[in-house]
Amino acid sequence: MNPSIPPNLIATLTQFGAAGLIAWMWLTERRHALSRERLLERAHERLEEGRVQYEILARIVEDNTRALASLESSQQRMVEALDRLAPDHRPDEQRKRPDRR
Repeated sequence: MNPSIPPNLIATLTQFGAAGLIAWMWLTERRHALSRERLLERAHERLEEGRVQYEILARIVEDNTRALASLESSQQRMVEALDRLAPDHRPDEQRKRPDRR
């Protein structure tokens, strides 16, 4: 005997025979199905929340990358401008470095 089935339920089911057993099985299945549906809905909601957060994170990374590229470009232009104004004032090591572009 299954310990999760109360004895009075078994007595009630035997009163109704096969129809009672089928009804009990159907009700049990529906209860479990609803439980699974709730779990799936919660999991889906968590996935959707995560997707939104990852989209925000991706936008932040793109913006930061764009800002760093702009900063690097402006610094490179500043170095080139300084070289044109005073090319002899750079240390020898920096003057000999190949262009990174």
